[in-house]
Amino acid sequence: MSNPAHESPRAGTHLSGVDPVSYRTALRRHPAGVAIITLSSASGPVGFTATSFTSLSLSPPLISFNITNTSSSLAALRSAKSVLVHLLGEQQRELANRFSKNADMRFADTAQWSSLASGEPLLHGTAHWLRVALHRLIPAGDSTLVLGLVTDTHSEESTEPSPPLIYHSGMYVRTNPFPD
Repeated sequence: MSNPAHESPRAGTHLSGVDPVSYRTALRRHPAGVAIITLSSASGPVGFTATSFTSLSLSPPLISFNITNTSSSLAALRSAKSVLVHLLGEQQRELANRFSKNADMRFADTAQWSSLASGEPLLHGTAHWLRVALHRLIPAGDSTLVLGLVTDTHSEESTEPSPPLIYHSGMYVRTNPFPD
């Protein structure tokens, strides 16, 4: 006997659920780490802020993130073979804001980034990043789910780790450890 929850929706099947306002209100209560995805395209560097980044599998090392289907970065992403995922620290809030707004301004300051030998734009000052080979792009409602294989990692050693940048309830927030 098959379980309908484990079946893929059939072509032409309309999915429905809670209304978008209720859905967004509920999910605003769930904190998310902030990442910037960058890639190379025929017309130059492309990048965007993502709060949907997550690890997916350890073996093989897979990650996922999504991008809305109205994003100006989607066409370039569909043509790309790889991306960099920059895991942001709390000191990078302005960078997260810049990459969530006007695409023309994201790479305007050429002193703040350079290209890896493989072509992807690397944002300077990002202590942790992953190079990811794009594996699958899956249509999912009004977004596209991206699956990727991690092919390289970079973490700057530090005596004191940088706290992550978190997005919660419509704003960027900091983490505070519980006292011992």
